[in-house]
Amino acid sequence: MIESMLVFGLVNSAVLMLLALGFSLTFGLSGVANFSHGGIYLFAGYLAYFLLKMGLPYFIAVVLTIFITALLGAAIYKLIVIRVRGIVLNEVIATFAIGICMLEFFRWLGFVTYEYSLPYIARGRFTIFETTLDYQRSLIIVVALLLAVFLWFFTHRTKTGLALLGMAQDEYTALAVGIDSDWAATYSFAIGGAFAAIAAVMILPLGIININIGYEVLLIALAVTVLGGLESTKGLILACIILGYAQVITSTFFAPHWKEAVYLAAILIVLAVKPSGLLGKFKELEERV
Repeated sequence: MIESMLVFGLVNSAVLMLLALGFSLTFGLSGVANFSHGGIYLFAGYLAYFLLKMGLPYFIAVVLTIFITALLGAAIYKLIVIRVRGIVLNEVIATFAIGICMLEFFRWLGFVTYEYSLPYIARGRFTIFETTLDYQRSLIIVVALLLAVFLWFFTHRTKTGLALLGMAQDEYTALAVGIDSDWAATYSFAIGGAFAAIAAVMILPLGIININIGYEVLLIALAVTVLGGLESTKGLILACIILGYAQVITSTFFAPHWKEAVYLAAILIVLAVKPSGLLGKFKELEERV
């Protein structure tokens, strides 16, 4: 049992990381919490499904899905969010409304049956620690780690990433040195959309595509980001590990439906004890000033 919990806890942590990276990146680089993240994730899933149904090769369908979803993220900012930029409550309301509209639009179109699913990237199984694991879940672990490394490298070792990070930390200073805040936000929304699409094509093959997944993805992204710290990649990874294993332990010793309470408990506890998150610093810096 312990070996199985270790393996599937790692898989669950990788799934949470993929689901939260796009949301965390958008906020960390633009300062805007994109509450339409769940709707974008579901959009990517349905888009990949229909592109594959059209007969496109898998690789081309995936690349198009990532590209189009990135454009969708940029469009959400340029067409709507830019008009309420700087008013935090309006940003939250606008992005949340966009996400809800997207999800319910799919419901209105009738995408509520069990026929929608994505194919596995690789089929087959292997045994590790006496636990059987399929190749798809193994790829999820690898891709999650690669994206986390890319995110850290991009934000700490590239001029574009440093410019975006500087904009999120101090917009007025960034503007003073010539960084365009709208460009930075558009770029971050696009990258966040691309990350959501990657998560969709990796995770959705494990089940079916349904509307409720969009709401769950948003809750997961919020829990992970709040727990780890809004601007910390290391905190994000740590939060995913904690929540991933907490869910597996809860499902094993209590009941599977109780694992949903883990997200809400994490949000409440962190906000009450350490609002900046486990490794976050923004809130603490604000309090000192």
